[in-house]
Amino acid sequence: MKAAVFSFHKFEKPFLEKANQSRHELVYIDTRLNLSSSAFAAGCKAVCLFVNDDASEKVLQSLNESGIKFVALRSAGFNNVNLKKAKELGMRVARVPAYSPYAVAEHTVALMLALNRKLMRAHNRIAEGNFSLDGLTGFDMNGKTAGIIGTGKIGSLVAKILSGFGCNLIGYDQYPNDELVTKYGLQYTDFKTVCKNSDILTLHTPLNDETKYLINRNSIELMKAGVMLINTSRGGLVNTRDVIDALKSGYIGYFGIDVYEEEEGLFFEDHSEDILKDDVIARLMTFRNVLITSHQAFLTQTALQNIADTTIYNLDCFEKNVECKSEIVN
Repeated sequence: MKAAVFSFHKFEKPFLEKANQSRHELVYIDTRLNLSSSAFAAGCKAVCLFVNDDASEKVLQSLNESGIKFVALRSAGFNNVNLKKAKELGMRVARVPAYSPYAVAEHTVALMLALNRKLMRAHNRIAEGNFSLDGLTGFDMNGKTAGIIGTGKIGSLVAKILSGFGCNLIGYDQYPNDELVTKYGLQYTDFKTVCKNSDILTLHTPLNDETKYLINRNSIELMKAGVMLINTSRGGLVNTRDVIDALKSGYIGYFGIDVYEEEEGLFFEDHSEDILKDDVIARLMTFRNVLITSHQAFLTQTALQNIADTTIYNLDCFEKNVECKSEIVN
């Protein structure tokens, strides 16, 4: 099967090639999918999409008119695909339900440690020959209260890791995980109580109508002064402007993100020679107590191979017209 791989990155190729074993003809396109770039898929039967590709109604219509019958996502999330339109057009859609929750969980804790111990500032000082320790004081993770919003696969692993640091764990989830209670002593409570009692607050919940801007001016006011806020889940969970206000006042003590609500067209791309037009993230970048990574939490060898393996499996199923375990049925 000939498949157009949109939003292709060089780091993906060895993993896709290893999984593919030349079974499918993969056409690598480093451009994001949108209405204007959909023409690049001409002659293909499938498109293979990444997190910021646009598979909205008009784009799917354009793809279908050029012969595309299948959509294989290289991600777990699928909010960028208009599933209703895909069903109407008879297009099958599959995703990568899980690739490595360990990758994201470990990156989450890496953000915490780097912010707490001011590792970026320390490194930059040493590079300039400044070996002073003034201004680099951190805190012991042991004994601190860590609040986990969302205790699914990733949130559960974060709880496991933080338990090893000696943190007191509290959490909020509509579907509590009893194992976290018995193994790691996590106490489930309501969202407001988690906000009020957490020294460290980390987000691991899906983005939907109920969780949009879960972190906003009102919820921030509930938090402890100096709280550490971490988001490696979805950018839209956080009202970034409200967080900036809290950073300016000093109320939020640390802010670490791997996702950003306006990351489309920004993350995954080199803008080092450009004038940054996004005033919000430009303001975030001015704070010493903010650490931003460019949606790289998933970026481990294990995760990339799992993504590639599942993606090729999905293409195999599409080509053979057989049931696909990763297919999104709507």
